Amino acid sequence: MMKLLLYIFLLLSCGNAFAQTEIDWLNFEQLEIKLKEEPKPVLIYFYADWCAFCKKMDRHAFKDQKVIKLLAKDFYAVKLNAETKDTIVFDGTTFINDEIETHRNPTNQLAKLLASRKNEAFSLPALILLNKDFEVIDRKFSYLTSDRMLELLKYSR
Repeated sequence: MMKLLLYIFLLLSCGNAFAQTEIDWLNFEQLEIKLKEEPKPVLIYFYADWCAFCKKMDRHAFKDQKVIKLLAKDFYAVKLNAETKDTIVFDGTTFINDEIETHRNPTNQLAKLLASRKNEAFSLPALILLNKDFEVIDRKFSYLTSDRMLELLKYSR
């Protein structure tokens, strides 16, 4: 009986070990490769280290097992610090942060391109949802709870 219980425990433990426990965030170089292999919708998450709502989403919405499972199954997920000083090359275009010397919170050109709104200040967190053809289908510029994140993702599949 003890061996049977041990066997069942090990079997259940191994099953949980294979469950994905966090989001597999890609960078833009990895995304470009993945999109060529298999087109899928894309979630791009722009954040900054100082952004309290970004940190809250990282702790809650992006730790929710339903969100993680849905992203892993149906999407590519990209996370980028909007203030990165790194040069990003995507689809043959180079994006830099040309505001480093002139702005308190310098924003990379790629973040400005995808997450700017006409007549509105750039704000974070910014979530951009793209279809498999890399066309914008939705953009959110606020904190999303786990439930609102799931709604966004389910609507966009």
